[in-house]
This record gives sequence, structure tokens and C-alpha cells, in this order.
Amino acid sequence: MIETVPAPRFDVPPDEAAVRTREFADWMARRRTIRDFSDRPVPYEVIEHAVRAAATAPSGANLQPWRFVVVTDPEAKREIREGAEAEEREFYQRRASEEWLEALAPLGTDEHKPFLETASALIVVFEVHKGPHTPRPYYVKESVGIAVGFLLAALHQAGLATLTHTPSPMQFLNQILGRPAEERPYVVIPVGYPSDDAVVPNISRKPLDEVLVRV
Repeated sequence: MIETVPAPRFDVPPDEAAVRTREFADWMARRRTIRDFSDRPVPYEVIEHAVRAAATAPSGANLQPWRFVVVTDPEAKREIREGAEAEEREFYQRRASEEWLEALAPLGTDEHKPFLETASALIVVFEVHKGPHTPRPYYVKESVGIAVGFLLAALHQAGLATLTHTPSPMQFLNQILGRPAEERPYVVIPVGYPSDDAVVPNISRKPLDEVLVRV
């Protein structure tokens, strides 16, 4: 049996809890996906703390099936951009359906991904599957997805801009970053500061009454 310890108790009064959650929701509502980054460096300590927050996420059987690879080397970022753009050209020119392309059109995305080089850092998140030195994990995608959510919130808390980039397939990342086969790429997250001329699409999110159901 696993050793147990007392559960943490924070004793936040209900009124203060409401204030905290409202303020957090208001702050997160300001988060936007950024595709135009400046070359302003991000202190590594900030990314380190954000990853530490991400690694506190719950996971199936507490096996924590994730790996966070922080890429700041310009040559590695260039190689990642080249690999991603090769897959993206295939996507936009051959793989994507017309319906999918129509859904993407308002966002103005295409196969060109300069942010993979201009962002101060890339955080490449891998799922860790069963391997020679790793046990079989459970609920891998769910666990890694929750951790990525924690990571994005922590980076936004630090005033940083992010983007979730998922070229498909992504096996080229294993070769560039020297990761073993049991680690499977999940998402590439450019991290940095918006460029001075950065803009975002004028889109909105669904109102609360469309996404929240009380029973």
C-alpha cells in the first residue's frame, strides 16, 4: 500500500473563492493565440517554473506520462520549422478537406510557420508510452492534455504569448531532439512576447450559457 499523508486544506472563504475564480477567469479570457513573436528573450527560470506547474497535473495511476523539451538553440528551431513546414505543405495542399480549410480560412493560417524560429523558446511536449525503461501508462492523452492546460495557464500568468502547434505527423521531432521511440510528440508550444505589430483575429468565445449546464 502507498503511504498516505494528510490532504492539503486551503480554507479559502467562499467570498474570497468567488473573487479568485472571477479574477482568474477574467485574466484567462485575455489569453490569445499569437503567431507573430518578437525575438525578446524569455528568462529560462520563467519557463522552468511553468513546466513545474504543468508537471503537477493529475495523471492516470500517477505515472505522469509527459516530457517537456525546451528548445532555444537557433539551429534546432530552424530544423523544427523546416520539418513542420514540410508536413504543413502536405496538409494544406493534399490532406485537408475543403470543409477543414474553410474552417481555418478566417484565422489566416497557412503552411508558413516563422514563429517556430522567432519565438524565444519552443516547448515540445511528448507523451511517454511503455518502453524499455518506462511502465505502461494509462489515460495518456487525457493526462498530457491536462498538463498542457496547466502549462498554458502558467505561461499566460507570466505575461507570455503562446501558440499550440500540431503539425501531423510529428515524428520528425524525435529525430531532431534525440527523443526515444516511446516518447510521442503531442504539441509544439512557441513561447515568447508578441511582436510590436502583432495582431489577432477579431473572434469571440461562446457565452457561458452555451457551454455551462447545471443539473
